[in-house]
Amino acid sequence: MIGTGPMYIAKKNKRHSHSGVVLALVIMATVGSGAAVAGPREQAKRMHDRLAGVPPTEAVLTSMASKISSSDAVGAAMEAINNKDFYNVTLKNFAMPWTNEAQTVFAPLNDYVATVIGIVRDDIPFTDILSGDVLYVATGVGSVPAYSMSNNDHYAQLELQGIDLNANLVNVTQSSMTTLPAAATAGVMTSRAAAEAFFIDGTNRAMLRFTLLNHLCTDLEQIKDVTGVPDRIRQDVTRSPGGDSRIFMNACIGCHIGMDPLTQAFAYYEYDKANTTIVYNDVGQTDPATGSRVQAKYRINSDNFKPGFITTNDNWDNYWRKGPNRSLGWDGALPGSGSGAKSMGQELAKSNAFATCQVQKVFKNVCLRSPIDAADRNQISNMVGSFKSSNYNLKQVFAESAVYCMGN
Repeated sequence: MIGTGPMYIAKKNKRHSHSGVVLALVIMATVGSGAAVAGPREQAKRMHDRLAGVPPTEAVLTSMASKISSSDAVGAAMEAINNKDFYNVTLKNFAMPWTNEAQTVFAPLNDYVATVIGIVRDDIPFTDILSGDVLYVATGVGSVPAYSMSNNDHYAQLELQGIDLNANLVNVTQSSMTTLPAAATAGVMTSRAAAEAFFIDGTNRAMLRFTLLNHLCTDLEQIKDVTGVPDRIRQDVTRSPGGDSRIFMNACIGCHIGMDPLTQAFAYYEYDKANTTIVYNDVGQTDPATGSRVQAKYRINSDNFKPGFITTNDNWDNYWRKGPNRSLGWDGALPGSGSGAKSMGQELAKSNAFATCQVQKVFKNVCLRSPIDAADRNQISNMVGSFKSSNYNLKQVFAESAVYCMGN
């Protein structure tokens, strides 16, 4: 293979001129020493490339460079964030893996992702993604079909037609666009996309698991705790898997002690496959299998352990407030218990783990790497504090990450 590095260039240029050798050696020395070479324009371009994914116009580049020179690098980053591709591409790809079990980015735009994009654009506290009566749609846009609870056509067409999401998304309430009452809305957890992915079939435990994975950056295996009280573990969990109760006591119990009391918050939710829509049993609605508002899935496989817990309502408790999982940083101002998905979403979103998770994800997305040293970890810590003090403004986290990784 023909060499292309500085040493090869030096050897090649030696045949032609002394000045060429000097130039090559200077290049080699600069690269080798890690000397700072990036000026305001180079920093601005890198920042724009990382945030918007496209080169800036000359006018934007000049403006951003001027802000960087004037010690307003965050302001420069905000200019890049104003580019439509930050919303149509960067944020869309950032949030899409949260909407499906495969955690793939290769899926059509949906109501979950559009809501994340809108919340970031409008500087709404990012904690609302797990509790707000919020939904983003586009109105009066060309031939795009209206929002529907039973299909994803509205969002698929927005993406297919390349509609500017920054300019056209409108903040509405879920309760005004769906059959969900306001009290039953819980941000993206009660979006159609999330219901299709995590309320379908199963036992609704998937909704909690993927919410923890996507928004607290922790999976159940990481927070297993066998020291708690197993009084809320449902009947479908056998106490002697494979005929060996030790497996239950030393493994299964570690996840279910905390998971089952929290997933009780979803007891009234189901995804109706026939009509491809989210279903919620409101007051006065009952499921024939349970004789209550609780969905039938909460009683499946009840013969596995008859003395197990029987779900009769959507009251939830956070057992992880005690024991080793206190390290997730639960908010002492909240009671740690409640009814329904909305209050449970608030419990998760006000944890320190939630704030840290968002910052870590943004850092990796913008800097194209995970934190690797003490300086990076210190930056993460500072941005977590800034995220909280800015009323959970995720746009600010994107800007601060871009500034940190814009080069010197």
